[in-house]
Amino acid sequence: MQDHAMAFRGLYDIVSRLRAPGGCPWDREQTPTSLRGDLIEETYECVEAIDKKESAHIKEELGDLFLLVTMLSYMHEEAGLFSVADVLGEVSEKLVRRHPHVFGEVKVRDSAEVLENWARIKVEKEGRSPKDSLLDGVSRGLPPLDQACKLQKKAAKAGFDWPTLAGVLDKIGEELGEVKEAVDRYEAAEQEKAEPALMEKVEEELGDLLFSVVNLCRFLRVEPSVALQRTNNKFISRFKYMEKKMKAGGYDLDRKNARLMETYWEEAKQ
Repeated sequence: MQDHAMAFRGLYDIVSRLRAPGGCPWDREQTPTSLRGDLIEETYECVEAIDKKESAHIKEELGDLFLLVTMLSYMHEEAGLFSVADVLGEVSEKLVRRHPHVFGEVKVRDSAEVLENWARIKVEKEGRSPKDSLLDGVSRGLPPLDQACKLQKKAAKAGFDWPTLAGVLDKIGEELGEVKEAVDRYEAAEQEKAEPALMEKVEEELGDLLFSVVNLCRFLRVEPSVALQRTNNKFISRFKYMEKKMKAGGYDLDRKNARLMETYWEEAKQ
């Protein structure tokens, strides 16, 4: 095991060298804005590794996240806005401040009370203004799927929620029916060059359906983005199997070979 301080110092020094004159041209060209997509992608890759319970892969992906966080912090250090040490120091101070039940004398009964204390500390000790709405605490920068789930969690915490799973399932059925109605209206008008409003209505109803499915995930305590990623991975695996079989048989991936593709797809599912 490496010494923690030395290991982080080594990473910091490497990032510093990469960004220095004569360092890596690609790394020197990057900005906080250009790395936003990488940060999201690496986070999801780390989630995938955790799902697979592959320790070596998890270690690698966590390293990639450490690199990006260090790189982003160092960029602001270069600009004289704050240092990497400031970032680490601030999060450490925040952890101590928000855990008075660990680092102080406060007593809590459960995790719900911990969260209540956090909210109070943010206002009373950190000087944050109380939110005008419960939903203001949900970042607009989240991917839509994750944002929908967090919005619903906030609303449910306030008591705005379905009392039973049956209600959630019924709502999905209702929204699916509205999607079908919107699609039927769009297709009926398509020959006469349907107005953009008809397509916008289809988009709106599809959004409502997705929101309802996310609500089902939330109700069953399933993270929707993680569930969708698992399905994406499953699709990739099956498609590649079918693709390989088609190529081995000398067949093109083409609609004319749809029946054969379906055969290999079913084979992949087994």
